[in-house]
Amino acid sequence: MDPLAAYAEVLAVALDEHEATSADLAKRLYLSPSHFARVIAASAGEPPERMRRRILLERAAYRLLSTDRSVLEVGVEAGYSSHEAFTRAFARAYGSPPASWRQQPTRLPLGDPNRVHFHPPDSLRLPAQQKVSSMDVLVTMVEHHVWAVGEMLTQAERMSDDQLDARIELSVEGIDNEPTVRTLLSRLVGQLDMWGAAIEGRAQDLPVPQGETVAQLQRRLGAVGPAFLEQVRTVCAQGRLDEAVVCPGERPEVYTFGAVIAHVLTFGPHRRTLVAGALHDAGLDDLDGGDPIRWITERAAG
Repeated sequence: MDPLAAYAEVLAVALDEHEATSADLAKRLYLSPSHFARVIAASAGEPPERMRRRILLERAAYRLLSTDRSVLEVGVEAGYSSHEAFTRAFARAYGSPPASWRQQPTRLPLGDPNRVHFHPPDSLRLPAQQKVSSMDVLVTMVEHHVWAVGEMLTQAERMSDDQLDARIELSVEGIDNEPTVRTLLSRLVGQLDMWGAAIEGRAQDLPVPQGETVAQLQRRLGAVGPAFLEQVRTVCAQGRLDEAVVCPGERPEVYTFGAVIAHVLTFGPHRRTLVAGALHDAGLDDLDGGDPIRWITERAAG
């Protein structure tokens, strides 16, 4: 893995471990402290500790805007022991003290030595390793489809003829347990909200109400659908499909924006197909199964 990406993964988990030294972080990357300092500085364009402090200040700036915590509380979370120390560091970085900046904020990212920044609400954003086009994502999705069919055939070799020829009963274990039209539609809308928020860098409104009415779902889709579509258009237009977000947790996960879009276009259609089948069984058969081929063709024809 690229040293900068590897350090970002460690950093995403260790942001609140203020007692962790550079030597501790170096050990997590299986590097000596001196080699760690040289490798990260060379790949990041700034020393590892400076990068850590910068990202903590970016997070602090976000906290000033998104919460009503006091300046001292935000400073302590960023690793500063006093109001004065945090104020001095913040003013050097942003050009004004935190209390003043809170009233007239500027952009959150500080400088651009390596394009690794805090990504609200709790992640880090990594720069694209290469320029990936929307065509690349489309081709990758077809490659994945061909690969997945091949893997399914490999697994099917282990099945008996009776198993191969048995009627399939719907199995959604691990995807959607006990699905209904209401829960599937809620997941479809929620998926756009969740991943749109991840790309945009905003907190998702949680928890989502249970048992939403169709009218409530329509209102939610009216907000999150266009927002997600705009995010996809922007990321594609700017060639940022290979930009990644490091999501901290017990096992940090890294998602590129292209992979997020591929995920939505895989599990979304699965749920749409289940809903289309349920609508058909209810005598509501106006969607042609949700097949995109006619929709795309008719739209292109005007």
